[in-house]
Order: sequence, then structure tokens, then C-alpha cells
Amino acid sequence: MFKFFRKLILFLFVGHLLYIVALKWINPPITITQINEIVTQQKFSRDYISGADMGTNIKLAVIGSEDQKFPTHNGFDLDGIQKAFESNQDGKKLRGGSTISQQVAKNVFLWQGRSWVRKGLEVYFTFMIEKIWGKERILEVYLNVAEMGIGVFGIEAASEYYFNKPAKDLTKNEAARIAAALPNPRKYNVNPPSSYISTRARSIERQMRNIQGMPGLTEAIGEK
Repeated sequence: MFKFFRKLILFLFVGHLLYIVALKWINPPITITQINEIVTQQKFSRDYISGADMGTNIKLAVIGSEDQKFPTHNGFDLDGIQKAFESNQDGKKLRGGSTISQQVAKNVFLWQGRSWVRKGLEVYFTFMIEKIWGKERILEVYLNVAEMGIGVFGIEAASEYYFNKPAKDLTKNEAARIAAALPNPRKYNVNPPSSYISTRARSIERQMRNIQGMPGLTEAIGEK
């Protein structure tokens, strides 16, 4: 029995490693979150595109709003994790513990929810994609698989859904509005925007300007 489980663990590890390597060049066929959406909502819209076809505005918007240290961290924002931990200890809610890399690890390889098992696996997959994929590919996959509305996955589908245009043609404000809703795309209205989204989008536009010129940014967004 011990030998069986040892072989099983080795098989799963090698299989996952090969899958991670393959996804450096190919897009995830489907994710657990997408399957759940198809089953529960019977609504699914997704259109994978290359990073070059996404345009610059949405890349700056999600980095400015979700993870400003993305170009330089190793997959984990230790300061953000510490603040989130302290906030939980105080009984408060604080968003900001998860980086874009961690969100990709969760969205592509794992399931939604809060458990120590999932978080442990998330650490492993985050470390692996940082080493194997690199920042540019991580950001591209994030913008292709993130849920950006009920049953709407990826920036191309979201751009067409909200603004009837391809992602590369999004204005700074339109990109900022989509990014503003990412914490809970099922709750917030992007177009027409709620007052919260409008206010947050203006803040994100300022962050988009502020992060330009930061070390590693041009490489992360694919503009070497």
C-alpha cells in the first residue's frame, strides 16, 4: 500500500509538472471555476487572445489595482499577506493578500474556497509558474481566465460584453472600470458603472499613471 501511494504521488507530481510546462505555451482547456459556472449558471463566455492583442491599458489597470508589486515580487507580497493576517486577527476584512500570480495559480489549477489544503497547493503552484512561466505569461493567463462578470471569463469576452469592442481598443477608463469590478464581478456594474465603480476607476487611472516607469513593468506587460 505504501509503494502504491508513493507511485501515485510521484505520478501526480510529474503529471502536474508537465501540465504546468505545457501551459507556458498553450491555454488552459477549462478550469474548475469555469466548469462550476457552466453547471450552475448555464452561462459561459470566453475568448482566449494573445497578450499582444490585449492592449496596454487593461494590463496597467489590473497591475495598478490588484498587485502593484507584480513586476518585482517572487509571486508573494509578504507585506500584503502580513496586513491581511493582522486584519483577520482583528476581525476586519482586508483585500490585498493575494497577488496576481496567486490568483492565477488558484484559477487555473485549483478551486475556489478557503482551506489550508487549497492555500498550501496555491503556494506550490504560484512558485512553479513564477519559475517556469515568467511575469508576461502569468499576466496573459490571468487576463484570459479571470472571471469578469457572471459567466464571462477573460478580458476579450468582458470587453465585448461590456463595451462591444476588442480588448486592445479599451480606453483607460473602460479598462479601469473592468479592473475595479474584479474583487467581485458578480456584484458590481461596469457599464453603466455604479458610483463605487466610477470612483474606484478614477483611482485606478491615477495608479496606472503612477506605476509607469517602475522597474520590470515593460517586461511584465510584454513591451520590452
